[in-house]
Amino acid sequence: MTNVLVTGGAGYIGSHACKALAQAGYTPVTFDNISTGWKDAVKFGPLEQGDLLDRERLDEVFATVKPAAVMHFAALSQVGESMQDPGKYWRNNVAGSLNLIEAAVNAGCLDFVFSSTCATYGDQDGVVLDEQSAQMPINAYASSKRAIEDMLREFEAAHGLRSVIFRYFNVAGADPDADVGEHHIPETHLIPAMIEAIQGKRDGLTVFGTDYPTPDGTCIRDYVHVCDLVDAHVLGLKWLEDGKGSRVFNLGTGDGFSVKEVIDASRAVTNMEVPHSIGDRRPGDCVKLVSGSTRAVEELGWQPKRSTMQQMIGDAWRWHQTGHYAE
Repeated sequence: MTNVLVTGGAGYIGSHACKALAQAGYTPVTFDNISTGWKDAVKFGPLEQGDLLDRERLDEVFATVKPAAVMHFAALSQVGESMQDPGKYWRNNVAGSLNLIEAAVNAGCLDFVFSSTCATYGDQDGVVLDEQSAQMPINAYASSKRAIEDMLREFEAAHGLRSVIFRYFNVAGADPDADVGEHHIPETHLIPAMIEAIQGKRDGLTVFGTDYPTPDGTCIRDYVHVCDLVDAHVLGLKWLEDGKGSRVFNLGTGDGFSVKEVIDASRAVTNMEVPHSIGDRRPGDCVKLVSGSTRAVEELGWQPKRSTMQQMIGDAWRWHQTGHYAE
C-alpha cells in the first residue's frame, strides 16, 4: 500500500486523518514528537517518533518510509500563547515546516497536503471569507501558518512541489466509534472544555467576552466535524495523485454558532447544565469567522455529513465518556 507521512498523527486531527487514510487504502505513517499528542492515538499505522526541528531524523524517516505524500498537521496552535511567545511559534511551526518541506523535496516526495487555518484572514467582520479574501493575521499562530503557505508556493516555483492547502474553521467532534478523540492538556477548545465542565473535570467553562457586536454578545464561529474535515484531506491527496495543480480550499459549513448557542446545544444533547462564568475578551480573538466558500464542494466533491452542532457535540460526548488516552 502507498505510504503517507502524517506529521502530528498522534494529535487530534492527525489521528482522525490516519484512520481515514487507512480506510481509504493508504498506510499512514505518523511522525510525531508526542509533546501534545498521544501514543495511544496511533492505531492505524506505524509511529516514527521525532521532531520537525531535527532535520537529520526527518531525512532518516523519508529514506526508510519512502512516502508518496506528506500530510502536515504538526503545529503549535494556541492563539493566546502565540501572542505571548511569538518566537516559539515561528521556531516550531515555521522552522519545523521548512525542515519538513526541504526533506520532502530532497526525497522526491512532491505531493503535500497542508493543514492551515482560517485565522490567516484575521478579523474581517461583514466579509464573506473565501479563498480570495485578503490574509491579515492578527496573531503569531495565524502568521506562522500564512508563512508556511508562502513557503509551499516558493518551493513549487523552485522545485515542483505540489500542495493542497486547507484553511479550516473550528474543528469539533470525534470519531463516531470513539477510537480516537480530542484530548489536550490544557484543553482550550470550546466543546471539549465544555464537556470537562459538565463532567466536573474543571471548575467551569469561561466565556471570554459577552460584549462583542453579535446578537448575543459572544463570538461566532463556523464549526466543522473532524471526520468531515479529514475526508476532505483524503480527497485533497487524491486531487494531487490525479495530477491536478496546487489549490487552496476553505473548509467550513457556512453556518456560524455563537459561544452561547453552543452551550445551549450542549444542554440539549447531554441533558446537563454547563457550569460557566463570564471572563474578559482574549487578545487575538476575532468577532466572527464563517466560511463563504463552496470550492471544496464543487471541485473536490466534498460533502460534510456530520457537521451539525448536535452531531459534533454528541460524538465528542461519547468519546469523553468511553475513550481517553493514558496520561
